[in-house]
Amino acid sequence: MADIQLQSISKRFGEVEVIPDLDLTIPDGQVTVLLGPSGCGKSTLLRMIAGLETPSGGDIRVGGRVVNDVPPADRGCALVFQNYALYPHKTVRQNLAFPLRMAKVSSEEQQRSVTQIATTLELTPLLDRYPRQLSGGQRQRVAMGRAMIRKPEVFLYDEPLSNLDLELRVRLRLEIARMQRQLKATAVYVTHDQTEAMTLADQIVVLRKGRIEQVGAPLELYRSPANLFVAGFIGTPRINLFKVDACVPETGGTLLQIGELAVHVPRRIGGTVATVGFRPEHARLGEAGPDEAQFVLRNCETQAMEHLGDRAFCYLRSAQGELVVLAPEADARLEGTLRLAVDVRSLHFFDAQGVAMTQA
Repeated sequence: MADIQLQSISKRFGEVEVIPDLDLTIPDGQVTVLLGPSGCGKSTLLRMIAGLETPSGGDIRVGGRVVNDVPPADRGCALVFQNYALYPHKTVRQNLAFPLRMAKVSSEEQQRSVTQIATTLELTPLLDRYPRQLSGGQRQRVAMGRAMIRKPEVFLYDEPLSNLDLELRVRLRLEIARMQRQLKATAVYVTHDQTEAMTLADQIVVLRKGRIEQVGAPLELYRSPANLFVAGFIGTPRINLFKVDACVPETGGTLLQIGELAVHVPRRIGGTVATVGFRPEHARLGEAGPDEAQFVLRNCETQAMEHLGDRAFCYLRSAQGELVVLAPEADARLEGTLRLAVDVRSLHFFDAQGVAMTQA
């Protein structure tokens, strides 16, 4: 397998700069997910790695080799598209074998490889069917098998599950994760779905407007977001954020003024806090203890309930703004004045530029 290095990569379409100047290392044998909203440049990056787009500047290295001028077929990359791209007049067997036939591999080796891939992806009963006779999930597995069969150095996934229903997405997401662990292959996976990213990735690259906001392991991004954008983009339900009007150091801690609400944080914070946040599951109803901050929210009104199996989240509107908290009971609708205690270690602080701050 091979690592991928993007060095000072940029991309322009005419006068429009899609990716300004980007450096990124994609480790060998790991799954790196490019995550971000539509239009952030993640598919453009993937297409440049594949050779389907030419960089406006910088170098792309695969396994230490500069591949800027190398044709897509010679880069050792396999691309799995969103739209399957199967040959409708060929059977599953013929679709799987096609890359090997183009590479002039012997018929015996073709048959052996097709049998192996079909067994891995549970396609054996479907080998003599045509794509029109397959479900969406089966077609996507055939597309994955066709990419796998030549044992490429790098797998490139361009939102391969976005056309599937929820059940199939979950099944194939787990199948891709299992396959990548088995192959120990370098993979780049593009998605706007954070659940896919958190499930599949060894490394997540969060993009916005062609720039990297943060790179890290899934839980690192969830627990320690680098800025407000990452904090708001990673996590379901969303993080609760409150604008801070004043930040005053006091003995043994910091006082945050949020409108009419005064929150005493039993820690010193290095700088002036502009925004404070906490995850819904980190707040509990009740009085704060010595290592907790108390949020007393008034005029709370439940707007909606989100039931997720063994727990439910309550979406609230309060005098301090909208927020979501873990409901004490599955059908609990919270109203009136709420006292929320949040472990100080679970609080996130951001400065006026939206950059995460550290606690002293």
